[in-house]
Amino acid sequence: MARRWTPQRFVKLRRIRVAASALIVLAVSLGMFQLTARKTVAITVNGETTTVTTYAMSASRLLESQGIDVKTHDIVESSAGGEKLTNHSVVTVQSAYQTTISIDGQEVPFWTTATSAAQLLGFFEANEHAAAKVTVNIDNIYSKLTGGLVINADGPVTVIADGKSSVAPNGKLPAASILDSKGITLGKEDRVSVEKDGGKTILRVQRVTHGEETRTVAIPHGTQTIEDPSLAAGTTVVRQQGEDGEKRQTYSVTYVDGKKESEQLKSETTTKIAIDTIVAVGTKQPETSKSDDANDTSGNADSNENGDAESKNDATGDGSSANGSNGTTGSSSSSNGSADKNTGSGSGTSSNGSSSNGSSNGGTSGKTDSSASGSNGSGNSGNGTSGNTNGGTGNNGSKPNSGSSSGNGSSGNAGNSGNSGNSNNAGNGTSGNTNANNSGNSGSSGTNNGGSGNSNTNSNTNSGSSSNDSNSSSNTNSGSGSSGSGSDSGSSDASNARLWRPTAAQAQAYAAGAAAQRGWTGDDWTALVKLWNRESGWSWSAENASSGAYGIPQALPGSKMADFGADWKNDAAVQIDWGLSYIAQRYGTPSKAWEHSEKEGWY
Repeated sequence: MARRWTPQRFVKLRRIRVAASALIVLAVSLGMFQLTARKTVAITVNGETTTVTTYAMSASRLLESQGIDVKTHDIVESSAGGEKLTNHSVVTVQSAYQTTISIDGQEVPFWTTATSAAQLLGFFEANEHAAAKVTVNIDNIYSKLTGGLVINADGPVTVIADGKSSVAPNGKLPAASILDSKGITLGKEDRVSVEKDGGKTILRVQRVTHGEETRTVAIPHGTQTIEDPSLAAGTTVVRQQGEDGEKRQTYSVTYVDGKKESEQLKSETTTKIAIDTIVAVGTKQPETSKSDDANDTSGNADSNENGDAESKNDATGDGSSANGSNGTTGSSSSSNGSADKNTGSGSGTSSNGSSSNGSSNGGTSGKTDSSASGSNGSGNSGNGTSGNTNGGTGNNGSKPNSGSSSGNGSSGNAGNSGNSGNSNNAGNGTSGNTNANNSGNSGSSGTNNGGSGNSNTNSNTNSGSSSNDSNSSSNTNSGSGSSGSGSDSGSSDASNARLWRPTAAQAQAYAAGAAAQRGWTGDDWTALVKLWNRESGWSWSAENASSGAYGIPQALPGSKMADFGADWKNDAAVQIDWGLSYIAQRYGTPSKAWEHSEKEGWY
């Protein structure tokens, strides 16, 4: 009996056919993958080539699978471009070593893959026809990295040492062999460098010696000012003439080929002491003369004495102040004879001071129909100093005249004081004059590393008035100290960097050689200059305010560049090395990176 075709059987057979088709497609796909993913590539490491079969999709994965250790500054290139890897590709690895070059006299450590000193110099010449003077410095010609470096693989070498010049025909030898053939022995600190002069390759030896130099240096004298109470106020007398001193300095000096290069102070001895000029300044106040006039006799504020009750002469006290400093006080007083209707008053005031005393004794002498009053001045002090002024007045026996005086002493910062002058008040209500000398001192200080200085401001106001007239005088002095600030935005210094904060021209000179040893000359170099002109203007500190991209290549984030050096914020060599590596891996050449930047606006 024939099997009947039921719907269930039909569905089952269809599923079997679909599964078989899927297996066939999968097998074909795997076969195609095997054919396309499997590659035969050549790996050349420092001139030695091997051929391998691999399924790796990138050059870096290939080298990792083959156990080839690639350092940060090593140059890796794939013939397929960038990191791409195709069948029959050639991957080249060149191990880099560090030597030192000089750019316009500045020594710069430089990672290179050059096989000769002449080739390294040629890298810089390839992209910079009007390049800065570049030399290769060989610190230790016997080392395997620099001393074993061939000087000129293409021709002879000119040797310059000890003022003599000669030619070594075999430039393929390292520096040590060439110098030995010329009978030139190097000292421990002698310098060996390679440079180009037109078509010649020059191997130069510079002799380094040390010596001492002794110099006599003058020590300027100073000036001291002293107060002399025996001299009239305002008078100055030179009591001692100043004289400069002398000191002997000894320097350690480094000479290169007999020319002084640097020096360092070794010792310093004073051989003659400087003598200061001493100037005496008089402080004695002129004495006032006594008069028989009934209305014009004055005494001193420190001690005012009036005659007996029958005298027709008044004594009018002068207001003066004595200002102390640093919490000390000065005072003045007046004393008067006794008589009928004698009155006396006194007051002392202080402001802005931590310690202040004011005292006044006022008294009058005369007949019963007269009155007089005495009042003291006030002493103002700032920052812990105080001053006091006392005044005394007297009247005659015929008219009820009164006089008052005020003197102010004020001090500025740190105990500096000003002393008031004397005031003389005559009878009939005529006001005396008040002279005040005030001083305000300001100090400012600034601190670096973002700190700010402090500002101090002191002000003092002095005034004097007379009892009968409304005349008044005021003096306002202020001293202020402005703040100073300093900042340091740097995170390192030049001693820790290879190319520390260079100019755009210096950065381009470095990049010219670094790019040329990757084969990026001509259009590729032109494209790199345009690319980084657009990105940063070749400024090591360029920073995009919106994205945070930093440095010459505008790395995002900037910390990516730390793989090539810790001080990526200041070291342009780190930035350039990273930028060239980034372009090589992502685009293959600067021309392709520039093409992408033109199209997308970024790279």
